[in-house]
Amino acid sequence: MDRQSGLEPEDMQVRQDHSGEAPEEVVLEPLADYPRIDLRGSGEPWEKRRAAGKALREAVPHAAHAALDLRDDRPDPVALIEQAHAGRQPELVPLRVARMASSPFAFLRGAAHIMAWDLAHTPTSQISVVMNGDAHISNFGLFGTPQRDVVLDLNDFDEVTVGPWEWDLKRLAASIEVATRTDEVPADHRRRAVIAAVSGYQHTMTELAPQGSLEVWYQSTRADQLAISGIDIDADSQEVVRKAVAKARKRHNRSLLDSVGERRIDGAWRLRDDPPILTPVPDAVREAVITGLEHYAETLPRERRFMLSRYHVVDVAHRVVGVGSVGTRAYLALLCGNSDQDVLFLQVKEAVRPAHAPYLPGMPEPYARHEGERVIHGQRLLQAVGDPLLGWTTIEDRPFYVRQMKNMKGEIPVACLRGQPLLTFSWAYGALLARAHARTGDAAAICGYCGRDGNTDLREAIADWAHAYGDRNASDYEQFRAAIANGLLTAADDPHL
Repeated sequence: MDRQSGLEPEDMQVRQDHSGEAPEEVVLEPLADYPRIDLRGSGEPWEKRRAAGKALREAVPHAAHAALDLRDDRPDPVALIEQAHAGRQPELVPLRVARMASSPFAFLRGAAHIMAWDLAHTPTSQISVVMNGDAHISNFGLFGTPQRDVVLDLNDFDEVTVGPWEWDLKRLAASIEVATRTDEVPADHRRRAVIAAVSGYQHTMTELAPQGSLEVWYQSTRADQLAISGIDIDADSQEVVRKAVAKARKRHNRSLLDSVGERRIDGAWRLRDDPPILTPVPDAVREAVITGLEHYAETLPRERRFMLSRYHVVDVAHRVVGVGSVGTRAYLALLCGNSDQDVLFLQVKEAVRPAHAPYLPGMPEPYARHEGERVIHGQRLLQAVGDPLLGWTTIEDRPFYVRQMKNMKGEIPVACLRGQPLLTFSWAYGALLARAHARTGDAAAICGYCGRDGNTDLREAIADWAHAYGDRNASDYEQFRAAIANGLLTAADDPHL
C-alpha cells in the first residue's frame, strides 16, 4: 500500500490515469431512471469506481463514523415526536405514544424523525443509494413470492428515499444494540452482533462489486434454504428459520379470513369489529376507498389489472398497524372473486413524508410528486422479489399505497436472537441490506469505501457509534416517558401490547 495516498497498488494506476477527475464524478448515480438512456456509452469500469470510493476515505475516514457528537442545537426529542404526529388521526396518537413507551426498542422504531436529525449531522461517505430509511432489525422479515416460495428480505419501505448508504447501516446497527439491551444480552455479545452486521454488509458488497447488474438483480434469499455467503448457518439459527417459515406459510388470505372475518346475517362476509385495531368505517369512507382501489388498478401492469378485475370489494375497515405508522390512515379491504372462498386482502395505507425528507434531496420526479408512488417505486427497487400487486392511489386528496395483506408474511422474532442466532441473523441482515443497496447504488464505490473483509476499521467505528446511540436512545426514551408521566403526552391503553 502507498502510505501517502492510502491506495492499494492496483488502484494507483487507475488514479494516476484519471487524476483530473474527482472521485464523486466517477461514482454512479443511485437511480436507473435517467431522462434518456444512452446504450452507446461504455461507462466507467468497476475497478475505477472502487478506487474512487476508496479515495473518498481521505475526506471522511472510517474513524469519523465512530463518534456521536450531538450538537448543542439538537431539538428536543419529544418535540420532534410531536411534530411527527401532525396530520395523523388525533384519536390514535395516544395509541402510538403507548406503543412507543412500551420499550426502548419500540421507542427507537417510532422515533425515526429523531434519528434522521442525528444522522443528518454526522459525516457521510458522499455515496448515495436508494435507502430504506428505516432498516431496523424488525424491518427484515419473511414474505411469499408469486412462486409461493418464502424469502427473507427487507419488508417495510415507508421511509424510502435517496441518501447515504451508511445511514441505513447505522440504523440497523443501533437497532441491534437497543433491541438486545432490552433482552439483557451482554455488552460484548451486542458489540459482536453489530460487528457481524457490518461484516455481512462489507463482505457482500465486496462480492457484488465486480458482478454484472443482471446478476445482482437476480439474487434472492429463500428462507427455507438460507445460505448467506461468508457465514455458516448453525443448527440453532436453522431451527429459528424453520419455525418462522412454517408459521409464515400458514398466513395467507384464507387464514386471515378465518381470523378477521365473520358471516353477516345474509351469509355474506364482513370484517369483524376488533377495536382499536380493526374498526368499521363510514359508508362515505368505504366508497372513497373502493374508488381509490379502482384508480390503484391503473398503476398495475395490464395482466395483473385483468386478474384484479375478477374480484369485487366486500368490506372495508380501518386497521391499525405497526408502531411508527400508528395514526396514519390504513384500511383493510376484503375482496371476493370466483366464490366467497376465493378471497383477497389488500392493505391500503397512507404514505406520509419520509423522516429524512428535510435533510435530503429526495426521490427524483415523478416519484417525488406522490408519496405512495415513492414508497412503491422504492420497494420495487430494493426488494429482490416483490409483491405483484404493489401500486398506489389517492383517497380524499391523500396519497396511499396498496399491497397484499398477509402474503405468507412472517418475522424472525427478536426474542429468538440470542447466542449464535443473534450473530447469524445480524450478519444476514447486513448482507441483505448490502444487496438492496447494490441494486440501485454503486456497489464498486461502496466496496472501495468500506474496504475488503480484512479491514476492520469501519466495523469497529460503527460498533462504537451504535453503543453511543444506544445510550442516547435510552436517555431520549426516559425523557419521553417523563413527558407522559407529567401529562405532556397522553398514552392510551393498548390491549395488544
